[in-house]
Amino acid sequence: MVARARLSTVRACTLTSDEEINLGPACPACGEPWLRGTNLAGRYRCVYCLRRFELRSECPNCGAHSTIARMSDTANVTCRNCGGSMLSPI
Repeated sequence: MVARARLSTVRACTLTSDEEINLGPACPACGEPWLRGTNLAGRYRCVYCLRRFELRSECPNCGAHSTIARMSDTANVTCRNCGGSMLSPI
């Protein structure tokens, strides 16, 4: 009975080839989608290449400055002006 319950759980989790899985934001260094927030605000770590990054208020590419209100959304790490990454390596 227990084996049958496990088998049905595995079948429910199977995805078709048409579905796309979003693993999170891409790492600016290696490009893999394994960038995760740390326990410090504005800090990120790639769990693939293990590099650390800090969310900056000034874009390293174009120099545009972002407000603190925009930076409170940790999911948005791209510059609104140039589309570059607001993350800088630590």
